Amino acid sequence: MTGVPTRDMRAKASREGPPGPLVERARTIEALGTQRFDVLVIGGGITGVGVARDAALRGLRTALVERDDFASGTSSRSSRLVHGGLRYLEHGHLHLVFESSLERRRLLELAPHLVRPLEFTWPVYSGSRVPRWKLGAGLFLYDLLALFRNVAPHRRLDPDEVLALEPRLRTDGLTGGARYYDAATDDARLTLATALGAREAGAVVANHAGVRRLTTSRGRTDGAIVADNIRGEEVAVRARVVVNAAGPWSDEIRRLDEPAAGATLRGTKGVHVTVPRDRVGNNAALTLLSPIDGRVMFVLPGETHTIVGTTDTETDATPDDVRASRADVAYLLEAANYFFPAARLTAEDVVCAWAGIRPLVAGRFGTDAAGASREHEITVSDRGVVSVAGGKLTTYRAMSAEVVDVVMKELEQTERRSETARVALPGGDFDSLELETERALRATGTMERAEHLVHAYGSRWRGVWEPTRGDASLAEPVVSGLPYLRAELAYGVCEELALTLTDLLVRRTKIAFETRDHGRAAAETAVEIAGSLLRWDASAREAALAAYGRDSARLFKIDD
Repeated sequence: MTGVPTRDMRAKASREGPPGPLVERARTIEALGTQRFDVLVIGGGITGVGVARDAALRGLRTALVERDDFASGTSSRSSRLVHGGLRYLEHGHLHLVFESSLERRRLLELAPHLVRPLEFTWPVYSGSRVPRWKLGAGLFLYDLLALFRNVAPHRRLDPDEVLALEPRLRTDGLTGGARYYDAATDDARLTLATALGAREAGAVVANHAGVRRLTTSRGRTDGAIVADNIRGEEVAVRARVVVNAAGPWSDEIRRLDEPAAGATLRGTKGVHVTVPRDRVGNNAALTLLSPIDGRVMFVLPGETHTIVGTTDTETDATPDDVRASRADVAYLLEAANYFFPAARLTAEDVVCAWAGIRPLVAGRFGTDAAGASREHEITVSDRGVVSVAGGKLTTYRAMSAEVVDVVMKELEQTERRSETARVALPGGDFDSLELETERALRATGTMERAEHLVHAYGSRWRGVWEPTRGDASLAEPVVSGLPYLRAELAYGVCEELALTLTDLLVRRTKIAFETRDHGRAAAETAVEIAGSLLRWDASAREAALAAYGRDSARLFKIDD
């Protein structure tokens, strides 16, 4: 057996010294083409990486390929919440709320650095379609479905208590409200941690490796032709079962297997904007009902900014082309200004706007985008391709386990129980977030650095910080005023499979979301660090900068 992914080979490599990112990449592509796998997973979003990790932990020979980067689609454009789905109660999706609450609790334990409790305030105003009594009843049911094991039970608030928590809220018509808890996450890094966990469990994991076509033998799909988008070569990946977990691109993969297959997904567009935190003045997170159409939306604390979102409108845009429109931005700003009158936000205050597509199961869509079910669906084609559609970030672990159960049946193997409910994600193996932060504070010297590194990397913050002892410049920020260090860019390339500037500035860090130029100035720093590690010559560095300019325009441009 050849390739990088086996634990024995990695142990040997650690004794001999790190081989470097280019050698690691070459070994990964070689392994894809030379090993015979039990399962090939197509798609590096949260569902795909979850399936790969679950399968690898059950002992299946597993490969995962993603044509762009981990979380490059929907999984890096969410509200960054792991939540029980309080708003789903209104549509009667009690099973989904129960499952989401259970999975939220598990993720708080499995990845305590990436999934952390978040306090929400829900203010109620006169004439609201959700009056105080209904909100109180809903939150009681919310706690009940969580088996009263939420971070803390909800508490009803009178107007003075609401304003004590959020003093800059609108006072006119305020009748009270409630406080409850959900959880916040870094969606892209949660996806990345799961991908790395799959790799460390023995899976061969490759980003920037896209499926060109599926292959068949004796009437069954037995693998795929995969193009390495970095080196421009193709490899034939052989697998007994192929899993289609491509999210919004799932129908494209489905048609490689069944050319006449109809659409199984309907997409809704979710738009968020970030604005300066001091302009809004929120202390924590808020759940609000839009004054425009009454739908649920959030005002959320980002690391340096306030996030306002989200829209929920049906769209025909392709996942690669979906963007926020000026109308989307105006909708969100109008709501924020209504509830925070002193903010007086305008389009010029928007630091960043982004859009993603929720890939919802068409058969469960109904007539209302906001009320469409977030539940998932697993199907098996005549040629044996297992496809998963729908779902939500919060329930990805449970959904992935169900997919692997189906894979085990297709393999006709004795079913082995999923291990992902008890095995911590990479970086999550510490006893106390506070103690880990204290250790990081002693090493790094500032609380800002310590909290940022622990929240992003968990127990693996040491691997990020250690190189700064030999090169003090790595401890400098990439962008003044933001917590991201130059060392994180190097770590992203050497340890987190980053191969492009977009990987580094959009997904390994959030620099693109937190700067008005969407990381273009930071790209000059990133190209120096990544270029030296990936051996880019002057021409390659120029091409990398140009590619980043195109990507940032595609992801963050606001359409008319």
